[in-house]
Amino acid sequence: MRRDFIEGMSAAPPVLVSTVPFAILFGAIAASNGLTVAEAGLMSATIFAGASQLVGLELFGHNVPAWLIVLSVFAVNFRHILYSAAIGPLFAAYSPAQKALAFFLLTDPQFALSLARKESGKAVTFGWYLGFGVALYVPWVILSAVGAYFGTLIGDPKTIGIDVLLPIYFGGLTLGFRKRDNFAIVVVASAIASIAAYIYVGSPWHVSIGAAVGILLAAALPPKSRDAVATAEAVR
Repeated sequence: MRRDFIEGMSAAPPVLVSTVPFAILFGAIAASNGLTVAEAGLMSATIFAGASQLVGLELFGHNVPAWLIVLSVFAVNFRHILYSAAIGPLFAAYSPAQKALAFFLLTDPQFALSLARKESGKAVTFGWYLGFGVALYVPWVILSAVGAYFGTLIGDPKTIGIDVLLPIYFGGLTLGFRKRDNFAIVVVASAIASIAAYIYVGSPWHVSIGAAVGILLAAALPPKSRDAVATAEAVR
């Protein structure tokens, strides 16, 4: 297990290149919303989901009802239901406690790298999975606190431009699904619904409404048939 753990940790540095600034960004935004360094670190330690943490901060700042915060966070993290269903079979040999920890550590890069490892013919052992997860989790918590500490010094993150990292992150996350069936129409519909909701309903409802429209449309549209895909590829 020790060998697998070290191998898992060694796979984390490339991912940390994008995780480090995102963690610092969260900490700075948390500080600008009134959280202490300890509270920012605790939020990262218990939730460990960057997008959800940032959405939660935004909604807390609007003093909206708790149920709306829960709904919005659920909408942002809805993809993790699909992640869990897809990656669950890889945990067949894990104990119940190991499975609980594995699902807690499940993130976008954890999911992608685990499937890539499986497809390469290597076993996704608990030692490897834990090593990779810990190598992401510990820096995330520490750097969130660091970002919160320095955030109290710099004030508004917009003054140094690090707020731009959030839309870049979400844009990259969205483009990661660009090869999926009906990607363009779902994204466009979700964006239009979100913009319309922002104009006619107001923030923060546009987050949930845009996400709901995208999810419902994706579920309603039929996937492309294999024959259609093969024909399209042949034409190309």
